[in-house]
Amino acid sequence: MAGMAHREAGVTLRVVTYNVHKCRGVDRRIAPERIAEVLHEIDADIAALQEVTQPQAELIARELALGFVMGENRKHLGHGYGNAVLSRFPIRADRNYDLSVTGREARGCLRADVEWGPRGLHLFNVHLGTSFVERRHQGRRLVAEELLRDMTLEWPRIVLGDFNEWSTGLATRLLRSQLKSADIRLHLRRTRTYPGILPFLHLDHIYYDPQLRLERLTMLRSRKALLASDHLPLAAEFVIGD
Repeated sequence: MAGMAHREAGVTLRVVTYNVHKCRGVDRRIAPERIAEVLHEIDADIAALQEVTQPQAELIARELALGFVMGENRKHLGHGYGNAVLSRFPIRADRNYDLSVTGREARGCLRADVEWGPRGLHLFNVHLGTSFVERRHQGRRLVAEELLRDMTLEWPRIVLGDFNEWSTGLATRLLRSQLKSADIRLHLRRTRTYPGILPFLHLDHIYYDPQLRLERLTMLRSRKALLASDHLPLAAEFVIGD
């Protein structure tokens, strides 16, 4: 992918969603530094990571010289575990929303308010559950007034992450009613993205406000990316629309 030097600074924004699978690759090696190398290839301005621990997020952010915030949903081996947002631009505020459903694994949505463009951007990093019923509850919570429809939100929104929704379920329909969806069929000419080596599902999604214009959608399929996690990083480039 083209680097930052090939983009007009402050005009184009490159964001990536990446489920790093606890930084455990398909070779079963836990290597957060390898995730950092994959993200370095992408050269994103903002990275939304799922299934990451606090120490792993700290290491990756340090390797890439990015700021980061953590949304802890539970503990894993004694460390905070959940979603993280890494950013080249200042993060003015962050908040973690609990999307957990009783009897299921703890899930969350991490919001990061990032300085970019005329004022800023609200980025929501989401990881929904694997159960059909669970995702229905979580979809309703996402579009509730205290989350995506919060009246205090004043900047464009980007909602991205691992939605674990490979068909058009309620969560997908609700998000599409509020936001535009990055259609991988138009940009990648494929309908499946997971797992990386032999994809048969589409789990990673990006939604955005119409004030933003999607210029490009790409998926890194380098050898290192195919090894680093069972998911592949999905990157989108946006500009502020007319």
